[in-house]
Amino acid sequence: MLAFLLAAGLLLQQSQSGQEPTPAATAQPAPAPYHGAADADPAALLKVKRIFVDSFGDDAISKEVQSMVVSSLVATTEFKVTENRERADAILKGVAIEKTSQELHAYSEGTAVASRNGGAAIKDSSANTETIQDAKIAVRLVDLNGDVIWTSTQESKGAKYKGSSADAADKCVKQLLRDVEKLKNKSTQPSTSAARPN
Repeated sequence: MLAFLLAAGLLLQQSQSGQEPTPAATAQPAPAPYHGAADADPAALLKVKRIFVDSFGDDAISKEVQSMVVSSLVATTEFKVTENRERADAILKGVAIEKTSQELHAYSEGTAVASRNGGAAIKDSSANTETIQDAKIAVRLVDLNGDVIWTSTQESKGAKYKGSSADAADKCVKQLLRDVEKLKNKSTQPSTSAARPN
């Protein structure tokens, strides 16, 4: 029993000494978590005035969505869209997915009347199929150094007056405008608070 306890104590000592960190390992700080575009300088997005919209893909849906994003950006007063990549402040890249599915809607109702002489029943049923279009767009704004300065993912199941792709493209541009507006508001807040007398 004593030999067993001694052997266990030696093993415990060896495992503890093997787990001790080396001085070089304790001197290094833990790596900071990666946050992508959240780490970007907000001023970089505010400097963007001219955007080049890169190809979303070669298929018909990707080309259509890219065209819709361009149209939505042109409609804003915040940005100019250029087809000259060298003149752009930033490049908008994206991926679009659209899928069409069918939903079956069916209902049935019936009425029955009974009497001594027999009975009668009336049944009515109906079924119709509705086509549902889902679109999802993921976009990112990249500066000329290749750093991502803004990202957004939007999806739509169609809108009342426009298709799902047009709706998702419009949502992406509106999100970009909202984010730029938030940054503008944040950048003006410190200067107004500093101007207040104490």
